[in-house]
Amino acid sequence: MGIVTNHFDIGLAICFGAFWCSPSDVNGSLIHKQIGILFSAFLVVIISFIGGYFHISNVFLFPLLGLLTFSIAFISIYGFRASLISFSGLLALVLSFAQTSEDLEVYQYALLIGVGGLWYLLLSTLWFYLNPKAQTEETLYDIFLQTADFIDVRRQLIGEQPNRADLQKQLMSLQTELTELHETFREMLISYRKTSGKSNYQGKRLLVFVQLVELLETAIANPVNYDKMDALFETHPEFKTGFQKLISELSSQLRIIANNINRANQFSSNKELSNIFKMLETDILKLKSEFHTEDYERYLMLQNFLDYQKKQFGKIKRIKWLLGNPELTSDDFVSQDNLRRFIDEQDYNPKLILRNLSYRSTIFKHSLRLAVTVMLGYGIGVFFDLQNPYWIILTVIVIMRPSYGLTKTRSKDRIVGTLIGAVVASGMVFLINHPYVYGALGVLSLVIAFSMVQKNYRASATFITLSVIFIYAIIQPDILKVIQYRVIDTIIGATISYLAMRWLWPAWSFMEIGNNIKDSLKANTAFFKSLSNYYQQKGKVPTSLKVNRKEAFLQTSNLSSAFQRMAQEPKSKQNHINDIYELVEINHRFLASLASLSAYIQNHTTSEASNEFKIISKKIQDNLDAVCMQLKTIDFEVSQSNSNSLEFENRSETLKFSVDRLTSDAISQTDNVRAHKEAHLVWEQLFWLYSLSEKMLKMMSKFKKS
Repeated sequence: MGIVTNHFDIGLAICFGAFWCSPSDVNGSLIHKQIGILFSAFLVVIISFIGGYFHISNVFLFPLLGLLTFSIAFISIYGFRASLISFSGLLALVLSFAQTSEDLEVYQYALLIGVGGLWYLLLSTLWFYLNPKAQTEETLYDIFLQTADFIDVRRQLIGEQPNRADLQKQLMSLQTELTELHETFREMLISYRKTSGKSNYQGKRLLVFVQLVELLETAIANPVNYDKMDALFETHPEFKTGFQKLISELSSQLRIIANNINRANQFSSNKELSNIFKMLETDILKLKSEFHTEDYERYLMLQNFLDYQKKQFGKIKRIKWLLGNPELTSDDFVSQDNLRRFIDEQDYNPKLILRNLSYRSTIFKHSLRLAVTVMLGYGIGVFFDLQNPYWIILTVIVIMRPSYGLTKTRSKDRIVGTLIGAVVASGMVFLINHPYVYGALGVLSLVIAFSMVQKNYRASATFITLSVIFIYAIIQPDILKVIQYRVIDTIIGATISYLAMRWLWPAWSFMEIGNNIKDSLKANTAFFKSLSNYYQQKGKVPTSLKVNRKEAFLQTSNLSSAFQRMAQEPKSKQNHINDIYELVEINHRFLASLASLSAYIQNHTTSEASNEFKIISKKIQDNLDAVCMQLKTIDFEVSQSNSNSLEFENRSETLKFSVDRLTSDAISQTDNVRAHKEAHLVWEQLFWLYSLSEKMLKMMSKFKKS
């Protein structure tokens, strides 16, 4: 419109306003998106107004630039959406240097940017009301595919694997991504019900989501440890093949559902899965023998494992039924009161600012580091009289992250992507000499760049470079010089970003990973206590158990992410890396065992809890509480291990003897196969949980106390 009405400056300012407010338009509730876009619009108006006067004096420019950068980056303490608002403000700050309009006053330009933000808010809200299901369907589609991938990796873990460690890491990564998607989807559905009331569509999607959450829990569950399963599949490879085929089909059906969410008639039939189940049941029954204890134990192990897959099949059948738009009564839906307990509200207390004004805060150090690097980058550009010094600080802002590993990766990808984009653009500029074609290619490159920024940053950097060069080609006759300076500025920005991350107030992961371990262990402890109480008391599954389960999954995923960041850092900063990795693995195995117990006792009628169950549960809880207490005194920043640690008494073997005896006693007291399966699984998991808690307690002696 600006070009058509011959008011290009006005159109460009409105365009910038809409563009800068777009980052905060991410998946989540409508009200949160609207507030995020409004805050972005307000922030970019203020920053653009202040930035419009940057050219007046270099004396005040550098301290003001540093102060504004720090203040804007510090907004990130209020969570993910706040970090996106912060990014919008930083973009507006950098591009204030590019504002050279002769027709608009600074205040007019800033207000027009605000108009652009409001225009984007209007379009975003309008699009939501025109297609309110789009965001829900997109997120649900991603959850289906990620769950299918997770189940498929579990299939690959069946039987002894030479690359089991790599598969376990892949599993941890997928679990982290799934947990984040679950959090987003909960917020979307629950917030929608708060603002719009109950809806059959949203209610059914919520019931589908509940099944997907339980699918993940059951997929994580493992009725026995891998060593026993490996030994069994080694002697009976037909079961390995059968279970792999079964789990592969479950994964395949989830993918088919994902691609046909609103076309229930396209769902695959259940006949293939039913046939595989029948075949496995027949083969497993052959192992059952009254005279061979070992074969009978293997029979129970396989039968329990098969029961888990039957539960998965049942959940998939229920998902298909729910997506077929059945008539549901009000009793079928989840109550609003229970739903609220699954949402973690972001703390927006102003006191959070004061609490984070400390070198213990990662965001504080990142904001300070970013401010210094931006001033340094702009100073280099001015000193060497580069064509567009603000390109250096734009590179710094886009690349630099609180995490060392991500900053390092982005620096490398940004340089490589810019070089590729520069080479491609140089060739195309020689072949094409038409401003409208440049404009079309610039817009197209920008769209592709934003669509790839999360999946492939190097490719995204390539297309961003193409977009910038094509846009400048419209207004700059010497485009090759533009390309040259673009490459130089990117290399400078990426280099100083990496060096600053390495040497300026670094926030190494070992400084914080202790807190992640504590949080994960506390969540697993709360989940175990809920399970133990429920097994003893029976009755309806309490909501508190499901909330504790959700928190255990979330905190374990956070711990995995923290360890991945640590693994990307320099070797000299990986304090206790092997011991910490072992703790991370133990936490995952502990959660897998809890998931096994949870899936079993929630879906089966169980016998009365014995005194032995209560005694062993108490021992596990005592161990976990002891580990939590010791973690409070451990200083992970000390690089060496505790050489004076006392030898820890290992009581696992003594307990294992009693567990084996208890399992045998339970089997001998009744001919009920269901009771046999319960005894085998529950006692097996209790021993496994106890041995893991003992192992954690033993590991505590390796670390220095603060």
